[in-house]
Amino acid sequence: MFEVLSEKLNAVFSRLTSRGKLTEKDIDEALRQVRLALLEADVNFKVVKDFTGRVKERSIGKEVMESLTPGQQIVKIVNEELIKTLGDGDAGKLASVSQPPAVIMMVGLQGSGKTTTAAKLALLLKHGGHKPMLVAAPLL
Repeated sequence: MFEVLSEKLNAVFSRLTSRGKLTEKDIDEALRQVRLALLEADVNFKVVKDFTGRVKERSIGKEVMESLTPGQQIVKIVNEELIKTLGDGDAGKLASVSQPPAVIMMVGLQGSGKTTTAAKLALLLKHGGHKPMLVAAPLL
């Protein structure tokens, strides 16, 4: 899923960075493509709307329009907003429970990385001194 999203975003950004000067129309078209890529990756539409709104607000300003490399400035803004949206790493701590066992349910589309994420999470918990147990429970 992330590979497809990365490819689509790279295609949008390569079109932007190849231009010398960007217009508001160029930015709108690029954000439309970003919006579609995120929605196709099953990102919540409210998150996508908020994200693209923040990127557009920053992109329309002098920061980009007067930049020597406006396309690269847009890529920088998108990167910063993605980090803000996804978290910078500090906010990703799991809340501990007072009464074990703690249950974490992973749900998502087939092939979206649930098993891989569960295994990585179990390893992280194991390194943190916990005793994780993975249980497969497919819905019928």
